[in-house]
Amino acid sequence: MAKILARFASASEFGGWAVGAEMRLKTDSFLRKENLEILEEFTESKSAKKPGREKFSEMMSRIESMDGAGILAWHPDRLARNSIDGGRIIYAVDTTKIISLRFPTFWFEPTPQGLFMLQVAFGQSKYYSDNLSQNISRGIRQKLRRGEWLTHAPFGYVNNVKTRNIDPDPVKAKIIVRAFKEYAKDTHGVESIAQFFALHGVTTRRGTPLGKASVHRMLSNKSYLGLTKHYDEYFPGSFVPILSRDLFEAVQKRLTERGRPRKTKVRHHFPFTGLFRCGECESMITAQWCTNRFGTKY
Repeated sequence: MAKILARFASASEFGGWAVGAEMRLKTDSFLRKENLEILEEFTESKSAKKPGREKFSEMMSRIESMDGAGILAWHPDRLARNSIDGGRIIYAVDTTKIISLRFPTFWFEPTPQGLFMLQVAFGQSKYYSDNLSQNISRGIRQKLRRGEWLTHAPFGYVNNVKTRNIDPDPVKAKIIVRAFKEYAKDTHGVESIAQFFALHGVTTRRGTPLGKASVHRMLSNKSYLGLTKHYDEYFPGSFVPILSRDLFEAVQKRLTERGRPRKTKVRHHFPFTGLFRCGECESMITAQWCTNRFGTKY
């Protein structure tokens, strides 16, 4: 029976999903068919698109410290979809640190032809990842140009499957408008607005009132003005705004004012103050510090 040092797999192969379970079964069948024995398994949860994966680095460090190791993986793209990790694998094969690379879905032998095919497989995997990322970015830019909301609707809105955008929720939008109006009156703080939300069913998943940070984010959410945010940029949305700009700006002004540190009064404690009263007006005797022309304080 041939021995393979490392079996390298993605977390999805062990997670119980249909595709992952099928991959696991086929890999086990491949092991029995080829009469292979696994000495150690490495399961990586991070994507192979970027270098710096802990489990991959741990496996390669083990392999580079010995001679004649072998790796079993479902496909080369499970090992690497970036040039750094791919180059590390190929160099380990060149230096005979790896003498066996086995894949149920890919042929490989440590020959010039096999190395060439492995490089092609790594290159195709990287191209697929780069192209997919570019297509996703292009799709996001197109949605932003159309003014569509990108993710799950914020509170006060509901996702519209037909238009692939968001619409104001008939009930929740009114709660948002009233909360903004109450806060703009300067009679409520963030804590009381959290209680207001709780009374109207807007709470955390545990059913407790929202925290200050959550309320602050809601009161400063520009999506209620009809804007959509992508990273740190805002784009005009094609959905209906819930708030007027005047109301939103009034709330932002109050948030800024309440966020400024308040000046603390300096208190001086003088002996006997509060104990004696004036014999004529019966007012309390007070005291204060004075400074003479020589700068002496008394």
